[in-house]
This record gives sequence, structure tokens and C-alpha cells, in this order.
Amino acid sequence: MALRTINPATEEVIAEYDIINKEKILEAVKKSKTAFVDWRKDIKKRTHFTHILAQELRKNKSELARVATTEMGKPLKESLSEVEKCAWAMEFYADNSDIFLHDEAINTDARKSIVSFEPLGVIASIMPWNFPYWQALRFAAPSLMAGNTIVLKPASATMQCGIEIENLFRKAGFQDGVFQTLVGDSSIVEPLLDSDVSAVTFTGSTSVGIKIAQRSSSNLKKCVLELGGSDPFIVCNDADIEKASSGAVKGRFINCGQSCIASKRFFVTKNVAKEFIEKFVQKTESLRVGDPMSEETDIGPLVNSDGINKIEELVNDAVAGGAELLTGGKRTGSKGYFYTPTVITKITPKMRIASEETFGPVAPITIVDDEAEAIRLANDSPFGLGASIWTRDLEKAERLSRRIESGMVTINNVLISDPRIPFGGIKHSGFGRELSRYGMLEFVNIKSIRFYDDLVKQHFVE
Repeated sequence: MALRTINPATEEVIAEYDIINKEKILEAVKKSKTAFVDWRKDIKKRTHFTHILAQELRKNKSELARVATTEMGKPLKESLSEVEKCAWAMEFYADNSDIFLHDEAINTDARKSIVSFEPLGVIASIMPWNFPYWQALRFAAPSLMAGNTIVLKPASATMQCGIEIENLFRKAGFQDGVFQTLVGDSSIVEPLLDSDVSAVTFTGSTSVGIKIAQRSSSNLKKCVLELGGSDPFIVCNDADIEKASSGAVKGRFINCGQSCIASKRFFVTKNVAKEFIEKFVQKTESLRVGDPMSEETDIGPLVNSDGINKIEELVNDAVAGGAELLTGGKRTGSKGYFYTPTVITKITPKMRIASEETFGPVAPITIVDDEAEAIRLANDSPFGLGASIWTRDLEKAERLSRRIESGMVTINNVLISDPRIPFGGIKHSGFGRELSRYGMLEFVNIKSIRFYDDLVKQHFVE
């Protein structure tokens, strides 16, 4: 049985891969468990090799970027930035993990009480196609530095990106088995979850995340889920409209709109709606759609035919329900999965685009009476990943941000992932955190140790 990858810009077959069988999956996990015994021992060694990996990422940046653009269609300039960001994450955790993992002293009735942070073992990493390097390595960096080893199942659409990551670890001189990539489609996920891995991390759709959580919990394995999002973009009465409209373009159309933290629902107060919409449409129409390998391209193709079909369905449903297309709203090009950047308004709650995650270059705008209505509509969603609020009044911004039901909020900027800040959501956007010290501690054993000289008189109640 073979797995086939398709270039979304040309619809041509890139490569075919043989899918790994269950026996090979178990062998890979066993190899990672063997490597874990030595890898966990020395944080200085982990720091050394992680710095080398950052160097290898930068050294091979151009070729890595071309592989990602060929497989999933993002503009080459975005792929280059993605690889560079991976190198930064590696350096950040190499430089800070010793501090993050340092034992904590606790004052108790014991002579000495400490909390230590110890690795769990082999972590199964199941990752998506939209940021094929960043999604895998933003998890790998803190988890490896904590002393865990990793078995990665990359998305079928970006299989070569996953293979290239393992090649980088080999080039950097990592011990065999510390990081491995499994070649396969969704059929290999259940055998991987049922294997002797210690925990699971998954980034992807909510529907698949539910299945991952069920399977993991049935095996009593911890999992962290980073799932879908439908992030609100709120423009207040006193917002800087020039900056907000530029932020709207960046927040909605990065990666052709195929990002869990992309701005996906726009709520604009009526006093500034006309000016904001005019500027937003004008800037959207200046985006260049075309060959993702060209340095001049801003918008590449969607990842596959299913992706563009879903976007087309959502837009057609909205228009049929009375929505107004202000720009875009159609396929473009004779080959490939290209869709014009789209701005659409007069959105009503009954439209699918109001409640479903829009994973493509479409910006639905709802004009609201005031900020209270914007918050109410923003929270009226099964998702709770991120949000952005645009206002000159920072006291108001803080007040509104605390009313948003999400894991992350950004004021006067678009939401981005950052190794220094916890990343994750609530509700149907998942649970647990990635990045920062909090993300690192998701995959450690937080162990309390107390030292006594004599038996202390206590009420021995659990």
C-alpha cells in the first residue's frame, strides 16, 4: 500500500511512499525507549545537540523551504520564515531549559522538600500539514530538552517534510532513536497510540482530536490537544483603522488562511465599519495570487481539492443566505487549488461560515452596535483558541480581553505562536499547552520529594 503526495499548485504527483506496518511501528517505539535511557541523563548534552540542530536548520533553510512549498503550497517566503522560526525555538529551549527544569524548594515540616521535573519517556507526536516544520519542532524542542524522546507521525500531505526533520537530527549527530519519523497515513495512528509510548500530543481538527483523546485515555496515556479555532478579530470604536486593516490582512491571509490561529471572524463596531471595510478590501485586492515559488507571491494554493471545495461550499452557502461578496469569492488559475482572497459581509448566525472553522482565504465581517455585542458574538462559538482586539485604550483592552473565552488574546496585533508564551485553547480548541515553561511541563513527571529525620506526628489521611 502506498501513500501519494500531490503538489497543490500543479496537481502533479510529487512522490509515493510505502506505509509502515505495525511491526515497524513497535520497533521504532522500542528504539526510542532504548535511546531514552541515555538521553534523559545529561541536560548539557541535550543543550549541545539542540544548538547544533538550530545550526542545521539555518544551513539547510532554502532546501527545507522548497520542500514545504512544493508539498503544501505556502509561498516560499513564508516557508523560509517558518524554518527560521524553528531554529529560534531550538535555541530558546537550549538556552532556558536548565532554568525551567530546576528543582523547586518547598517549605514544609520536612527537613527538605523539593519538586523535581523528570521526563516521561517516548512521546507520540501526531502533526498537521499547515506548518509542517514548526508544528513538529515547536513541540519537539521543549520535550526533547526535558529528556523525552519522540516518534513523529507527520501529515500525509507533507510526508517529505517529516522525513527531512529526521534527517536533520541525524546530521546534527543526535543519538539514533531520539527522534524518529514514521511514514504512513491515518491507518498507523491507532497502532502508535496503542504501542508503548508514554504520552501523546496532537495538532489537528477537533473531530480527529476527540478520537485521539478517547484512544489515549483508554490506554491511560496523557495527551495534549491543539485543535481548531475560529478566532475573533474585534475592531473597537477607537481603533487605529489603518493598523487594524493591515492586521486584518496579515491575520486572515497568512498561509492562505490555513492556520488554526488565523483571524476568522471579524466583528467591527458600526461607527468605524465603513472606513475599516474600505481599507481592508483595498489591501486584500493588492495581494498577489500565484506560483508559491515566486518571491512576489502573497497567496498560494490551498493544500488539496477537499480544502478548496470546503471553502467554496461555505462561501456559496453564505451568499445564498444573503451575504454580500465585497471581493474575491471564486477559484482562479487553470491548474492548482487557488482561491481568490475573499471579503464577505452581512453575515448572519444561520450561515455555516458563522460557526464552522473557515480554513482558507475568506474573511467574514459582522458589523456590531458596540463592543459588548462583539464580545457576545465572539464567545458564541464552540471554539476558544485565540482572539485579537484593536483599540487605543489599553485599560479597555485588558477589560475586554478578560471577557473573551479563549486561551490567548492579543491587543493591537495578530495572534502568533511564540516559544516564550504558552500556546493553546479551551472548549473545542483543545486542552493542555505548548511552548514556554508551561508547555514543557506538560510532558514531565512533576515529582515531590520530602526528607525527614524522624517520623513526624501527623494525621495520616490521604
